[in-house]
Amino acid sequence: MGKRIAFAVVSIVGLFQTGCALNQYSSDPRTRADQLMNQSEDLRQIEGTWRRFWFNDMPSHLTPERIDGGIMK
Repeated sequence: MGKRIAFAVVSIVGLFQTGCALNQYSSDPRTRADQLMNQSEDLRQIEGTWRRFWFNDMPSHLTPERIDGGIMK
């Protein structure tokens, strides 16, 4: 009995999370188009955010040649 209740709760939560029970977009076509444009713009910018998070967008300060730490002329 407990497994059935847990499965029902997980199923209901899953339906609400995927947008099946409640639609995340408006029914008005103009508003829906605006919402979709905003969402696609957010997804387009995620690559830059991901690169900034991992510091891939900064130049490397490592030198290609190895030095022994002495003073070079």
